[in-house]
Amino acid sequence: MFARWSLYILLSALGVGLVVAGLVAFAAVMAYPNLPSLDVLKDYRPKVPLRVYSEDGVLIGEFGEERRAVVSIKAVPKLMKEAILAAEDERFYEHGGIDYQGVLRAAWANVVHGGSRQGASTITMQVARNFFLTKEKTLSRKFNEALLSFKIEHNLSKDEILQLYINQIYLGQKAYGFAAASQVYFGKPLDRLTVSEMAVLAGLPKAPSSYNPVVNPERSKLRQLYVLHRMLVLGFLTDAQYQAAVKEPLKVKHERHDYPAKAEYLAEMVRQDMYDRYKDDIYTKGYKVYTTLRWADQVAAYQAVRKGVMDFDERHGYRGPEKYVDLSEGDNKLDEILDDFDESEEILPAIVLQASPYVVKAYVKGVGNVAIGPDGLKRAKKMLEETPSHIKPGAVIRVQLDAKNRWQITQLPVVEAALVSVTPQTGAIRALVGGFDFNQNQFNHVTQAWRQPGSSFKPFIYSAALEKGFTPATIVEDAPLVFSAAQTGSVPWEPKNYEGTYAGPMRIRVALAESKNLVAIRILQSIGTNYAQDYITRFGFDPKMHPPYLTMALGAGSATPWQMASAYSVFANGGYRISPYYIARIENQEGRVLAKAAPVTAGGQGTSPVIDPRNAFIMTSMMHDVIRYGTGAKAMQLGRADLAGKTGTTNDQVDAWFAGFQPTLTTIAWIGYDQPRTLGKGETGAQAALPIWMGYMGKALKGVPEAAFTMPPGVVDAKINPQTGQFESGGAMDEYFYQEAVPSAAKKPDAPADPLF
Repeated sequence: MFARWSLYILLSALGVGLVVAGLVAFAAVMAYPNLPSLDVLKDYRPKVPLRVYSEDGVLIGEFGEERRAVVSIKAVPKLMKEAILAAEDERFYEHGGIDYQGVLRAAWANVVHGGSRQGASTITMQVARNFFLTKEKTLSRKFNEALLSFKIEHNLSKDEILQLYINQIYLGQKAYGFAAASQVYFGKPLDRLTVSEMAVLAGLPKAPSSYNPVVNPERSKLRQLYVLHRMLVLGFLTDAQYQAAVKEPLKVKHERHDYPAKAEYLAEMVRQDMYDRYKDDIYTKGYKVYTTLRWADQVAAYQAVRKGVMDFDERHGYRGPEKYVDLSEGDNKLDEILDDFDESEEILPAIVLQASPYVVKAYVKGVGNVAIGPDGLKRAKKMLEETPSHIKPGAVIRVQLDAKNRWQITQLPVVEAALVSVTPQTGAIRALVGGFDFNQNQFNHVTQAWRQPGSSFKPFIYSAALEKGFTPATIVEDAPLVFSAAQTGSVPWEPKNYEGTYAGPMRIRVALAESKNLVAIRILQSIGTNYAQDYITRFGFDPKMHPPYLTMALGAGSATPWQMASAYSVFANGGYRISPYYIARIENQEGRVLAKAAPVTAGGQGTSPVIDPRNAFIMTSMMHDVIRYGTGAKAMQLGRADLAGKTGTTNDQVDAWFAGFQPTLTTIAWIGYDQPRTLGKGETGAQAALPIWMGYMGKALKGVPEAAFTMPPGVVDAKINPQTGQFESGGAMDEYFYQEAVPSAAKKPDAPADPLF
């Protein structure tokens, strides 16, 4: 009787099973023709962001909703593939899309442990889901996922499926694909990852947020250990490799920027140009833009601007905490509070926990509690002693590590600065820093800041004067001038030299070197303001920005550092005007060149000088003396004899400049406040801007041989009396003249002269 019932139950179950199998088969037959086409997989075109590179191939920026780098399966290291298989689908190369052993194993684990603890999703099923389906947990979605997996397996090879997975899967931090994640988390390509790092990445697909090594390092470590253990069990690692990987300390990138060269301002300029060309396609089509930027030069420029601004800020005292917060909610809220305060590279926000004139204890996000001793309190010492109520528990301050790895109190500067460097022969931009911190202030001071150039504009007035018959030896009176309201058309004007003293009659070479305002004004009076306004257009200046008044001699008009770089390059290259450019070539995703720069080289075929080459040479020799003994003498510390330039300081020290060059590089440095106000007493171009220029040029020119400024035909090197400026046989000083501007008894034009002045 029992046997009969058992047989009946067995036959019933078998019948039900056959019916279910029939229904499933029927559903599959009906659904299969309606499955999505696999064309999107066979012709894989992911959304690849716009990438911007330096001239030497260093990534300096990318723009797009997704960080993605497409990589061939052949370029993926063997251990990386094995780490992925160990974490996600160890039988990938054995099953046909659905791992039945994995399904049974997962089902048994779920029964034993209760609830849904394990899944059995294969890599093929994940590809089907990521490309065609949603992540909703419904029977119909699972059914379609299984059918799609079969279809994918019958149309693509295993390597093709794995390649799609490796490039498409989301891994957190906006990173899609393992190649992009490798850069995002570790700052290096896949083929340079260690086994330990590979295991971290391989563990991410299961839960990118939960196992994110930046956000959840503890959970990420546990997941990494699981992956490494699976690799050991599956024979992908030896015991020695496993032990080494487990012990290896991870160096995960935590900084906001993922690029070795801080070139956000130029990268944004490229993005805007590319958008004008290709509109929204730039964010998804994988365009690659190679700029003229040199990586080492850009790093040097960024460091020089940061140091120059921080040095300036330190000279002007400590302003105190940024804010005060409530600490009553306990230590568990400190990270949340600090989330509202942006970091700026090494300058970190911190919350004061205890304070005295001798030690301040503070909490730093990602670091923990730190103690700031007497050496680190120097900036805030006066405030701690005189107004201790300012730095108290709950105060939000800024801290950074000094050269000896000790914490010190600092602050975010409010002053801004900029630097731009260009090759004067072609106009190729070699370095560009538009401000102290792009994330704090996106205003590009190189291209957008119209500021008074001050005395850095004087060389253009002097250049105009040479065309009107002046020579470097011309004597001009350095003495007070007073202009009435009738003469100025507005209010009385009594210009002064910066130092408030006057030297009397002097050669204009000396006047430029020492930046004598009254000499420059008298020169402009002599040549005429309208003539000067027209002449400066040869250098690329807009005459509307430089009204034809005597104040033009003191740089009272407006110019940008970008314009100044182009203008000074006319002197550096022997009289030719160049157009600065920063995009060398544009490539599509496949590497085909879509556009390429065709710069015109100064002095090349079809070019004509905009000023007399003799003028450019003589002006360069005069600006060489600015550095040799004038207001820019500090630059002699660089130990080079081929530098020329001019300091610039405006009224009340509102703007400070240094504009200078060497035959292969023209560089402009500027510092000032966005809302114009005085930089403070003594903050001249030599004090505030020249150190930035020197910090950059010292590194950019390291290893570059000294170059000669070649004397062009038609220039005479003649002996003069330094007191009178007159030609004098056997005179004590050499001076350069246009050939027609010196007596016939002067040295012949082909006589040798020192090319470095």
